[in-house]
Amino acid sequence: MADTISETVELLYTIDQAHLTVDQQIALSQAYAALAQAERLEQIHQTLHNIHQVLNTWAVRRAVEGGRC
Repeated sequence: MADTISETVELLYTIDQAHLTVDQQIALSQAYAALAQAERLEQIHQTLHNIHQVLNTWAVRRAVEGGRC
């Protein structure tokens, strides 16, 4: 997903806004908003992935420690 976001950012910044119609400017603004949301979702996804890894590590440790008792 990160590659898609970076490619989209590059594409959006190559657009010459001076020659856009009003409808195209609105669409571009909507694209920027969608991109910002996608970036935020990617951050949330990464945070959840990190939390999952920590919880999974705890579960494995508890299972191993429980097996020793």
